[in-house]
Amino acid sequence: MMPKMTHKPRLKMLITTDCFLPRWDGISRFLAEVIPSLSQEYDLTVLAPDFGKHAQNFDAKIIKFPTYKWSVGDIKIARPDLAKVGKLVSEADIVFNQTLGPIGIRSVQRAIRYKKPVIAYIHSIDWELFSKSIKHGRGLVRWATRAYQRRVYNKCQLLLVSSKDISRLYEEIGITTKKRVVHLGVNITRFCPPQFKDKAKRDVGLNPRHTIIGFVGRIGREKDVPTLKRAFDMVKKDHPNTRLLIVGSGVPEEERKIAGDDVIMPGMTENVIPYLQAMDIFVLPSLTETSSLATMEAMACGLPVIATPVGSIKEYVEPGVNGFTFPRRSAKTLAHRLDLLLKDPQLRIRMGKSARNAAIRKFRWFETSREIKKAVAEVMKVTTEEL
Repeated sequence: MMPKMTHKPRLKMLITTDCFLPRWDGISRFLAEVIPSLSQEYDLTVLAPDFGKHAQNFDAKIIKFPTYKWSVGDIKIARPDLAKVGKLVSEADIVFNQTLGPIGIRSVQRAIRYKKPVIAYIHSIDWELFSKSIKHGRGLVRWATRAYQRRVYNKCQLLLVSSKDISRLYEEIGITTKKRVVHLGVNITRFCPPQFKDKAKRDVGLNPRHTIIGFVGRIGREKDVPTLKRAFDMVKKDHPNTRLLIVGSGVPEEERKIAGDDVIMPGMTENVIPYLQAMDIFVLPSLTETSSLATMEAMACGLPVIATPVGSIKEYVEPGVNGFTFPRRSAKTLAHRLDLLLKDPQLRIRMGKSARNAAIRKFRWFETSREIKKAVAEVMKVTTEEL
């Protein structure tokens, strides 16, 4: 008699985040890529804020919590149902946390109570992010954020970080939890150069005769888009056919600072690829980043990039090869870098090709997904052995 076939039950993974579609940022884009991959192996439930309907369908149970009417900067704060969070955590095999907002914090707290393993992906240097995104009390916010991160992250089983530098930074503030480097990747099949640049510009309503300097991301204080606007104002005098394309939305005060003639602001979109393909130069003026997925996606689309050397950006932007770097808040240096690219179309093309080649070599999304799955398997093995 043939032995009866048995199937190993799939792990129940609870993904918790305070950033999700249709609000597009680095975390949302990360989840949009990782959820389809993880759903092939795990039964997924996602806890997220309700920012409205989104176009992308996932093979996962999505549970959204309402948000308060007020916001911090441009971020609306979720009001998670604590009983529901507790129930879902108790039913999960593992919690994969993305943020330390209300949903993330409550989920980690419940996971500790129910002795559920927690893996957290570090998407930002939070003490820098929060302190640079406000006007007043930056020192206090920096201190409090570090203290709270130590308290929460030291109770997790594993932290996934995008680079060794980020791991070192978290070690230096007293976060001793085991860390594993999982580099971010880009879907280089989707994020690719356009076949025809003129057509790509017309497709998003731009004039093909214009040279497009672009930025994609949240318009928050920590992104420092006004520095890009000041640099653009400097170069457009000598390059009158240049336009500035800002794709995203954010703090109204910051949006007002960058509005003006020859500045195109289509707002937030669930598909940034057509806009990246329409650009000629990509700029990231950010004050703080870990890896900057937006910059990596721009390089995959064949764009020369000019970025501040924050986080791991200095590891993949090679000055003079696939782009340039410039000091934070230095509009004058940024304007000089822009002028070099604006007056030399062939340099833009060469750097763009080098950027695309670097993306193919370094930004391998399948490796990101594989490393996350390996991390989950290792944590679950240790957890099983301890029981």
